[in-house]
Amino acid sequence: MAAADVPTLEDLEAGLGGLDGKRVLVRADLNVPLRDGRITDDLRIRAALPTLRWLTERGAQVTACSHLGRPKGAPDPQFSIDPVRARLAELAPEVEVMENLRFDPGETADDPAFVARLVEGRDAYVNDAFGASHRAHASIVGPPRSLPSAAGRLLAREVEVLLGCREHPRRPFVGILGGAKVSDKLGVIDALLGVCDRLVIGGGMCFTFLAAQGHRVGSSLLEEDQVANCRALLESGAAIHLPTDVTALGPGGRIGDPEAGGEVRQVGADVPEGWMGLDIGPGTAAEFSDVIAEAGQVLWNGPMGVFEDPRFEAGTRTVAEAVAECRGFTVVGGGDSAAAVAQFDLADRIDHISTGGGASLELIENGDLPGLAALRGDATD
Repeated sequence: MAAADVPTLEDLEAGLGGLDGKRVLVRADLNVPLRDGRITDDLRIRAALPTLRWLTERGAQVTACSHLGRPKGAPDPQFSIDPVRARLAELAPEVEVMENLRFDPGETADDPAFVARLVEGRDAYVNDAFGASHRAHASIVGPPRSLPSAAGRLLAREVEVLLGCREHPRRPFVGILGGAKVSDKLGVIDALLGVCDRLVIGGGMCFTFLAAQGHRVGSSLLEEDQVANCRALLESGAAIHLPTDVTALGPGGRIGDPEAGGEVRQVGADVPEGWMGLDIGPGTAAEFSDVIAEAGQVLWNGPMGVFEDPRFEAGTRTVAEAVAECRGFTVVGGGDSAAAVAQFDLADRIDHISTGGGASLELIENGDLPGLAALRGDATD
């Protein structure tokens, strides 16, 4: 059975003979950013509403559960779910919200006793937490072992779009990868090279590829143990596009601190000793934009540089604008890339922005996730 063949909400309703009065546990991704106990962006809460409202409109008694932040398996006031509960009470007052799942060490350990407490008194389970479905945690893989289960609207849409990119790409298919480390993305690079027509690589990971070409990278991020792997990929004949110029920070400078000094300038593909490449250069940004403009489909995961520092945002901004202007189907794979298109006010011009950075990469790489596999083996089979 393919990963896409997960039961839907309609399947759940039909299997139970209706949802009126049924007690449904919904694993949502309510892991919103907080500052001083206040929600700074409620996007993930609003993204859960279509599923929560669909269930409550059919008479279900809905309890939502989620993790929030990174508590260490014990209650921690700074990670209390209370701000989320208050916001959800405004948007979907019929829905109850459990306390932070990660206050219990049983969540990350997939402890059967913790799963039993989660499902006690429940009639059904819905997974709508795509961003957590690459983790075999108790709330993700546990309930489908004993309850009729289904994918929520958000999860189903993520799977449809991302597996569609992998299995039925629109040509030419351009993949864009950035971020820090090659080692984190070797698997997805291999997967994309099997389906992409062109692969564009920027961000910190590009310097290991440039080193594999024989370029000097100065003090830029370099994974020496990955140089041979990068060389093999480059020698495979795949259409991999790398930077031809770089925006670099000179000795004495500090990332995120323009007042610290340090010269910023464009250099070629060779970075001088003591300098650190922190963004693709303007020539490369233009070259990448030309590749993106011709795409029938774009999948972008990872920024082109340290865009949080305004001195090194130009490459990511230019690529983001090119993706927004592309007439093909455009997908941004969550995480920092999603933050970038939001920062540059381009989100409404992207066809699909994934809610899960790591989950989107793992689904593209493997074609499946632990959360999806759990749903396919649920108690209704």
